[in-house]
Amino acid sequence: MEVSRRNILKVIGTACMMGPLSPGMANVSTGFSKVSVTELIKPKKLSPGQTIGLVSPAGAAYESEPYEIATEALQAMGLKVKEGKFLRGRYGHLAGKDEERAKEFNKMFKDPSIDAIVCLRGGSGAARILDKIDYKMIGKNPKILVGYSDITALLLAVYTRTGLVTFHGPVAISSWSGFTYDYFRRLLFEGEQLLFQNPPKAEGSLVQTENRIRTIVPGKAQGILAGGNLAVLSGLVGTGYLPSWEGKILFLEDIREKIYRIDRMMAQLKLAGVLNQISGFVFGKCTRCYPDSGYGSLTLEEVIDDYIKPLGIPAYSGALIGH
Repeated sequence: MEVSRRNILKVIGTACMMGPLSPGMANVSTGFSKVSVTELIKPKKLSPGQTIGLVSPAGAAYESEPYEIATEALQAMGLKVKEGKFLRGRYGHLAGKDEERAKEFNKMFKDPSIDAIVCLRGGSGAARILDKIDYKMIGKNPKILVGYSDITALLLAVYTRTGLVTFHGPVAISSWSGFTYDYFRRLLFEGEQLLFQNPPKAEGSLVQTENRIRTIVPGKAQGILAGGNLAVLSGLVGTGYLPSWEGKILFLEDIREKIYRIDRMMAQLKLAGVLNQISGFVFGKCTRCYPDSGYGSLTLEEVIDDYIKPLGIPAYSGALIGH
């Protein structure tokens, strides 16, 4: 990773939409045993006419329209869609009970008619099923797995326990802008080695006023790219579902978090020893992350700098990752 005003992140090794990238070993201490993955597994790329397994392992969708949008978007890419049995389930705010969502997730990997798995949405609840996932079976049936937000828990757990490259990318009900779809197609259909880069300034503008990046520490770094939603990732610290962070390039994003909470979660990553192991750092979008009401607040920029600048590793913020 080279950090400069150009805001580029070149994928070295396995091409991926902000997921683990290049070959390495994932080690994790569970408190009772140690799980080691010594071989990176790369799933097969997509082709038109193949079938997507549509699952909802976290939050529920409450109306019919999200399902329609998700199906139509995938079909517009030339793909077939197979809904999970419990896709439209409901248990409180969750898309079905834990056992149902885990069963559906496992079944999609085991089903030979399914070529890739895309999550309908994020929300909350994915971490509740991590201990119910059949990782051994998934390792024998590797497939593309795409999602973001709360799906971070599953992306990291599957990678940690199996070595399978997972993809931090759009959920099925995403808006699917031209920018998003272009990267999705080039990576997952064409298997292209990508250069991740924010869009240039608008035509007629003198300077970049939107989608700006900020260099925190200049330099170059190379390593496996791993991370996701900050709140979800920090909530998994101390479990057996996070990889070793040695030499990783950590990327983070979030939404609707007060800045004091962002500070608390960054402190957790520091105190858990995550930050002092990584070789590079990328911060994406923190959408609607505002100061708390009351007297005074650190800015988001100050919080990130407090934890990242002392590391002296290449780092930047403003990447188009996240909500």
